[in-house]
Amino acid sequence: MAAPEPAIPRRPSRRRSIVLITLVVLFAVLVLAVRWIGQPSRVAGLILSQAGKALGLEITAAGASEYRLRGTPMLLIRDVVARQPGATTPLLRAERIQLEVPWATIRAAGNDLTVRRIELDAPHLDLAALQRWQATRPASKTRIPTLTDGMRVLRGRVIGDGWSVDALDIDLPALYPDRALTAQLRGRFTSGTIAAPFDLDAALTRFAANAGLGLSGDVSVESSPWSLPMRLVLSGLVRDGNDGMGVDVIRLGAVARYRNGDTVLPFVFGLAGPLRLHSGELTMTPLGFALRGRDAMPSLHARGGFAFGDALALRLDGMIADWPKAWPALPEPLQSSVSALPFKYEYRGRADLSDTSALQLQRDATRFDGHFRLPEMLTWIDTIDQGTPLPPLAGQLSTPKLVIGGATLEGVEVDFAPAPGEAITP
Repeated sequence: MAAPEPAIPRRPSRRRSIVLITLVVLFAVLVLAVRWIGQPSRVAGLILSQAGKALGLEITAAGASEYRLRGTPMLLIRDVVARQPGATTPLLRAERIQLEVPWATIRAAGNDLTVRRIELDAPHLDLAALQRWQATRPASKTRIPTLTDGMRVLRGRVIGDGWSVDALDIDLPALYPDRALTAQLRGRFTSGTIAAPFDLDAALTRFAANAGLGLSGDVSVESSPWSLPMRLVLSGLVRDGNDGMGVDVIRLGAVARYRNGDTVLPFVFGLAGPLRLHSGELTMTPLGFALRGRDAMPSLHARGGFAFGDALALRLDGMIADWPKAWPALPEPLQSSVSALPFKYEYRGRADLSDTSALQLQRDATRFDGHFRLPEMLTWIDTIDQGTPLPPLAGQLSTPKLVIGGATLEGVEVDFAPAPGEAITP
């Protein structure tokens, strides 16, 4: 009987070797991936790098980052800076940005722009840098995202040319491109010595051009020692065109009070016209304006224009209904006249209206052409009961006839000069 042949050990098949190697490699990749994913700064860096390439921006986040994958994915980044490559001024800075995006949006790879919520802490937006970046972008249709749980902005700042909006808080409950939306806006507009804190409720018929806009709430214009608190209501149509962003068909009405020390002058006013923001300048031309006052505040209506950029420019051409009864009485025959007083007003200077204003005023054949400074004029109004009867004006008055102290003067021409120490120049 032949002896049995010795057993020869079987070599693993080639297929089993490949499978084993593949598993080892996959395990190694998984370990490295888990380690990489465990470092939020790297995840945030990759996402910001891709977003920057898509937008033509350099976007960095120097602070600690966080993310969450369970439930609704969330990315939180801190100390964010976004700028054009090579630019010295960032268009956006933010202490913190939190973004919550559903898995369906991530899987859609840009075809779905649904976002659950966006939060921004202390974002600083530079309008000039933003407009320079926008000028480099190719023309394309703007896609509006859906924010199912809205957006919140805390302590924001918008920086313009010579002005800023500070302490800006925005609460937007939700945003759907084809639906009406509401928001709350709070902040403080500042330019030079002028400040204007505001607390407004806003509404849009939809987030798009030609949508209806509504604003209502409290605004106060302040420049020590006076203030002008008001309650306003505004409506219009949103516009975004070659002549800039803005609002068409503006209708604004406000109940206001001028306050300076013990002086309180209530009045109401309204204005209408197209508002534009273009190349850093805010304009409203043509402008319609009406004011209804009492006591020392006149009633008037006018048309003109307004521009605010490196300086404030204002032009009004209108009619004062009557000489205010609280002002010093005019000499005859001006006092007995029931004619309205046509006027022209022009100003260019600092935003607080403290530079020289030009004024032309007429009643019947009597005409005044001169200049004044608003702070001095307001002080005169505040002390009208105990001060001089002559307003602080510089200019010329011409009239066919005046009756003063029983004497009749004909062909009168009077030059008004500023008081000693005052300098009112054209």
